[in-house]
Amino acid sequence: MKALKKEKVSLVSLGCPKNLVDAEVMLGHLPADRFEIVTDESQADIIIVNTCAFIHDAKEESIETILEVADYKKEGRCRLLVVSGCLPQRYQEELAAELPEVDLFMGTADAARIVELIEARSAAKEPLYAVSAPDFLYDHLTPRVTSSPFYSTYVKIAEGCANYCSYCVIPQLRGTLRSRSIDSVVSEVRRLVASGVKEINLIAQDITAYGTDRDDGARLEDLLRELVKIEELPWLRLLYAYPDGVSDELIDLIAAEEKICNYLDIPLQHFDDRILGLMNRRIDSAGIRRLVDRMRQCIPDLTLRTSFIVGFPGETEEEFQRLLDFVNEGHFERVGVFRYSREEGTAAAAMEEQVPERTKNARYNKLMKAQSRVSFRKNRALKGRVEPVLVEGYSEETELLLRGRSIRQAPDIDGQVYITAGYAEVGDIVSLRITDSSEYDLIGEIVEEE
Repeated sequence: MKALKKEKVSLVSLGCPKNLVDAEVMLGHLPADRFEIVTDESQADIIIVNTCAFIHDAKEESIETILEVADYKKEGRCRLLVVSGCLPQRYQEELAAELPEVDLFMGTADAARIVELIEARSAAKEPLYAVSAPDFLYDHLTPRVTSSPFYSTYVKIAEGCANYCSYCVIPQLRGTLRSRSIDSVVSEVRRLVASGVKEINLIAQDITAYGTDRDDGARLEDLLRELVKIEELPWLRLLYAYPDGVSDELIDLIAAEEKICNYLDIPLQHFDDRILGLMNRRIDSAGIRRLVDRMRQCIPDLTLRTSFIVGFPGETEEEFQRLLDFVNEGHFERVGVFRYSREEGTAAAAMEEQVPERTKNARYNKLMKAQSRVSFRKNRALKGRVEPVLVEGYSEETELLLRGRSIRQAPDIDGQVYITAGYAEVGDIVSLRITDSSEYDLIGEIVEEE
């Protein structure tokens, strides 16, 4: 019997690493005997756009991408355009009317149903809207095709969020907190490490809330103690830690365990007490100072990353100045700045005194410039230091230079290291002496181990 011709599928994933994991789960549910995954949309029979709808800019990017790939339905071989993730979860009815080019809409919990829904849409021969309640949680048995480089990947330890910050739509898009079991996470990490992964990045909307929804007493600290027992795992990185949940026990564990990178991403969002209260954050400026001071005292060579929102409703010049002064104090190696986005359905959207866009932009620029000076100063202080660096390939500018990431740099969001002397294979972790730097990138030479 003649084998059926495989359909080619191309997937574009937008937004955060948590969204990327969802996309990889979707790819994992496409049987290899029926589907072939391709990276060139022009060669695809089915194109999937996995969308983000966290803030206005993300929604715009998602819609622009959908319209761009929709051209392949007119000009190329594409027969089905699928839109999945946060955008359909939030705007199913509106999208159906505004994007007639789309054949199938899927929500954030529908990745495992991809084949079933493709078949249903093909049979119906009309647009299909399949947006379930956001209650899905993948585990170690869930099929998944990792698209990250072979040496580094993300592992989602929980889904959803129960913090209900006043500006945030995540609980609407992802549901409330749902944590995986410790055994499930450990099993997945063991499998990934056995396949050659050297850097595991643990992610969730809030990793410090991990386990608080479970009846078995699981906690992040317990999970980490099991993961560091995996001998072949060199780097374990923690991303997106809610500041109120960073315990003394967690800080001591990071300090004591060599496998856990001395790097923590703690979104603080602001420093003014009134604004923090309006945001429904459970920490004040005094608590932030105590937390930062304790981490600095206990964790050697700690790299701290945070994010701030400017232009929150009612934010005065004095309240913004308080945030700016705090950043100028130089507590953070990395800072991401977001202009407040008024999202319908959130408590903050109904607040009075919405800040004009012009003011948001001015404050954004001031805060970014302030942190740029801090980052440059901190990077310059590393000159002469020997740092572990994960080699990722050749520089995009020239094949004469290798590039990589220091243990101080998380994938996708931080800078890079450019290697001017020495050779290593992609995926190697080498010792590198820092010889120069910019605001975000480092330059160095590989040194031989003694």
